Amino acid sequence: MNPFNYQRAASPEEAVHALSARGTKFLGGGTNLVDLMKYNVEHPSTLVDVTHLDFTQITKTGDLTLIGAGVRNSDLANHPIIRSHYPLLSQALLSGASPQLRNMATTGGNLMQRTRCYYFMDTAFSECNKRTPGSGCAAIKGFNRIHAILGASSGSSRSAECIATNPSDMNVALAALNATIHAQGPKGKRTIPLADFHRLPGNTPHLETNLKPDELIIAVELPAPKFAKNSWYLKVRDRQSYAFALVSVAAGLELEGGTIKSAGLALGGVAHKPWRSVEAERSLIGATTGPESFKKAADLALAGARPYEHNAFKIELAKQSIVRALTLAAQGAQA
Repeated sequence: MNPFNYQRAASPEEAVHALSARGTKFLGGGTNLVDLMKYNVEHPSTLVDVTHLDFTQITKTGDLTLIGAGVRNSDLANHPIIRSHYPLLSQALLSGASPQLRNMATTGGNLMQRTRCYYFMDTAFSECNKRTPGSGCAAIKGFNRIHAILGASSGSSRSAECIATNPSDMNVALAALNATIHAQGPKGKRTIPLADFHRLPGNTPHLETNLKPDELIIAVELPAPKFAKNSWYLKVRDRQSYAFALVSVAAGLELEGGTIKSAGLALGGVAHKPWRSVEAERSLIGATTGPESFKKAADLALAGARPYEHNAFKIELAKQSIVRALTLAAQGAQA
């Protein structure tokens, strides 16, 4: 057991100030952080409990919806505003974890969820650039069935190699919905588009988000709903429940008759961050719904995919999943 200090933040300012101490981590639901502490991956010297801050509201102002960072996943998935205006997010949340975990996990914590790469989670493997920068990546020549096929860093430098994936279902839906993150630091508040929040590994695979070390997530903003009538979240996994995605697809369509006016398309289980394909979305705009336009979008979304020894199947699986998710979205299966 590694000893640590515990304190409860009474305000966002107090929470942010606490981060000035080295080794401090925020504690929300603890469904990821506490596991990592048990596995000896994380070693915080102090946990700052932020669950008592007033970040548990979901409010709609005009066309925008604001979700507090402390809203529990189960409450978010079942909230009337989310179910009616953003069913894509509701379904993504309900496909993740178990009811017990969803009752604990928070919106802010889910955004910060770390990879479930075997080699990162198990400290018996010394090679993990995410856990120990500069040590290498055991997954590249190891059992890499669940690992990234898009946006990974490998080959250029052993110290930068990383093919881990982001495990969150919620993040994939938020990417397709074009969400924005609200953060607060010692210099005030700022917003970060979700597309810019999570990072690709690049030369710094141990840095997973663009949140500053002294910032706290306070809310998530959703834009005006466009996909309420035509959206679908498809998750392909090894078993029906309580499993992370091999491939997931968040698909949203705004339709005028049979023509696509706008589209949101993001993939999970294939990259270090939720993989939103702007090229695929653009190809759908103005197209008629159907297999031809959906297959074209799928090909564009997987352009540049690089498989490894055990995960080449993911390329075709992702393409077929995209076509399926778009087909169900077009049929209004979420309405």
